[in-house]
Amino acid sequence: MRRTLRKNSLLRFFLTVCMTAALYSCRNSRVTDLKNGDLLFVTAKPTGLSGAINNVTQKQEQASFDHIGILAWYGRHPYVLHAAPEGGSQKQPLEDFLKDQSDEGQKVVLYRLKPPYRKAIPAALERAVSMTGKPYNFNYILNENSYYCSDFVERAFRKDHIFKLEPMTFIDPKTGKTNEFWHKFYQQRGVKVPEGQPGCNPNGLAGSEKLERIREL
Repeated sequence: MRRTLRKNSLLRFFLTVCMTAALYSCRNSRVTDLKNGDLLFVTAKPTGLSGAINNVTQKQEQASFDHIGILAWYGRHPYVLHAAPEGGSQKQPLEDFLKDQSDEGQKVVLYRLKPPYRKAIPAALERAVSMTGKPYNFNYILNENSYYCSDFVERAFRKDHIFKLEPMTFIDPKTGKTNEFWHKFYQQRGVKVPEGQPGCNPNGLAGSEKLERIREL
């Protein structure tokens, strides 16, 4: 009887070790090919702020995003440098970043700078780190005291002109009028809709010819 119990205990231990190793291997395989400076784009939701952003910015069928961050390795640990409504401009462990998106039902798609532009990455990461700690820019109107997600990334790579600012639009392509969400959004803040002012957005950055789409994480 004792021998049988011992065998069962050893079997359970063995299975636990195997399952843990398999889980670790699965998680590890998601990040082993990630490189410094990779860009992580988060898919947009169909409604709310996410849907409103996508409604007025989507340019490609395969690019439907509402958030973006920069991958940075610190030793053996991957982090995401990004500006988010919760936490502002921050350095977040990749595992936590992925979980946050998964919990919201959103996916993360990996993009990478094409070889001729990768020399810009070291300086961009330094710039991104220097911007952490700033609050989130909830008005999406450029200023030097707060940042929104694509603004954070564009600034990080600005020295090497990887991305560019373009006139913002809040026009619903289906109606030709200001998207109702954005009309109410700025009305509540007592701010005029910044139509035509310089800015950027995740979909615009994803459409850059300097990037290549790698895979979904």
